Amino acid sequence: MTQGARMTISQDARLTTDRLFGPGGPVLQPAGDYRDGMDLTRLAPQTGTAFLLRAGQRLTVIDPTGEQVSDFFAVMADDRDEWLSSGRTIDYANSTAVTTGRVLYSNRSRPMATVVEDTCGHHDLLLTPCSQQTFDLLYPEFEGAYHPSCFENLATNMADFGVDPDRISTTLNIFMNVWAERDGELHIDPPTSTAGDRFVLRAEADLVVGLTACSAEKSNNGVCKPIDYRIDD
Repeated sequence: MTQGARMTISQDARLTTDRLFGPGGPVLQPAGDYRDGMDLTRLAPQTGTAFLLRAGQRLTVIDPTGEQVSDFFAVMADDRDEWLSSGRTIDYANSTAVTTGRVLYSNRSRPMATVVEDTCGHHDLLLTPCSQQTFDLLYPEFEGAYHPSCFENLATNMADFGVDPDRISTTLNIFMNVWAERDGELHIDPPTSTAGDRFVLRAEADLVVGLTACSAEKSNNGVCKPIDYRIDD
């Protein structure tokens, strides 16, 4: 770590309980010294957090090891019924791509955040956060066993800010590599992010933000890894 940089570990308290994590393999440690003196908070694998992001502040999300997705969701701080709309964001950009210069819109068509830096270039606005039902339906090898999920992590942490779980819809899946065939069939390939890739959003309004280190093994090339983030004024 660069001299003067500081790392905070954001550890979900539920990790002290008996949880099943699936066959994700070992947790990988960050490769190299990518932090450039930044003070960062680390989300442990398969966990999440929530926080207030004020208008004008910047949220930097970093993949410290490579090939790890982070689910982002937000609601307006002054009205929990106004939330990130992937549909309106796609509609107004006439594109499913999310990269530098793109604006994230709410269900009421208000700008919520603008992408100001993106070193990866592959992110997803089509798929919902993984949930227990995701693993029950799409991971038959788990045989219905409990599995941590992005939806659980978002709902649990955003509840502290008065966000009802039913308000959590399609997320911005940072670093997720999703593409479509001409017939519409979707593919989830390993993320193209490498260690140190970053995605930076500037809040255009006061937001309640939920953020995860994605829990779905198939979205993260088989291994669930940490996510780093920081907030700047």
